[in-house]
Amino acid sequence: MENHKLVMPEHLNHYGYLFGGYLLNWVDEYAWITASLDYPGCNFVTRALNTVEFRNTVKGGTILKFITEKAKQGNTSVQYSVNVYRGNVEGGQKDLIFSTHVTFVCIDREGNKIALAK
Repeated sequence: MENHKLVMPEHLNHYGYLFGGYLLNWVDEYAWITASLDYPGCNFVTRALNTVEFRNTVKGGTILKFITEKAKQGNTSVQYSVNVYRGNVEGGQKDLIFSTHVTFVCIDREGNKIALAK
């Protein structure tokens, strides 16, 4: 799944660069949306992000591109790879700024792990 996000002034620190926490929030949200669309009826919670390493800075006004793909599936969990790029709208060039794997677990109403819906 592909999503985009415009980095606005409210997402920036006092140096004019993107706060990392916003990026992590968007990564988690877009991966969760993908998992929820792939497994209708499952209630997912985030179990883990495998790495958090910011490769490049991001300035205000940047359009970010998020590409989310299923990486692994277990009985009660599923993992997605998420790659985030900053793009040059005019030139079409893109730079990888962040990548991680996000793991979700399917739970019932009491918070217990349950099998993924088929």
